[in-house]
Amino acid sequence: MRLPRTVTVGIAVVTGALWLLVELMGATNQTAVAIGLIPARLSGLDIPSLVPAWLTPLTSTLVHGSFLHLLFNMLMLVWCGSAVERGLGSKSLVILYLVGAYAAAVAQWLSAPGSMTPVIGASGAVSAVIGAFALSFGQTRQIVPSARLNRWLNALWLMAAWVAMQIMIAWAAGSQGVLLATPAHVGGFLAGMLLQRPLLLWRYRDA
Repeated sequence: MRLPRTVTVGIAVVTGALWLLVELMGATNQTAVAIGLIPARLSGLDIPSLVPAWLTPLTSTLVHGSFLHLLFNMLMLVWCGSAVERGLGSKSLVILYLVGAYAAAVAQWLSAPGSMTPVIGASGAVSAVIGAFALSFGQTRQIVPSARLNRWLNALWLMAAWVAMQIMIAWAAGSQGVLLATPAHVGGFLAGMLLQRPLLLWRYRDA
């Protein structure tokens, strides 16, 4: 079964709709605890949840702390994801998003396995999409003689800018921890960079 080429927009629409529902219910904090990523839960701490701990890396992408947080993530998803979907295919976009969510969760857990602070938002998953976008379509500046190394260096520079913007968004939204998850952003971004070439080769394996 072939996935529709509008999967990027579909993810953004579903994420936005669920955020609106939670916002109208006034249940952002409760939802963050119920389905958000809590590192201590992944470490085995028994914390009441609506979903199993192994599923929270995905469900946490559906919860955002503010409209600004949601808007920024979805704009970046649609902008970069649409290009990645055209270049690598819909299935590859889904793989990037899912693997990015889990890579972000692992990175965040490794940085603070006992943390009780919910990590919410699609930033980690979106980071993977941006990482693949950076290697696929980023404009490469000549830094070192190696063209391939230049692509990676420029992509890493974009990663630093992405993380910095996330920190600014968290600050603007008055976040005290639930939005700021730098290890998750880095983990997702690196996963996207590592997956870009294998997915590209898979996409054009019959060419």
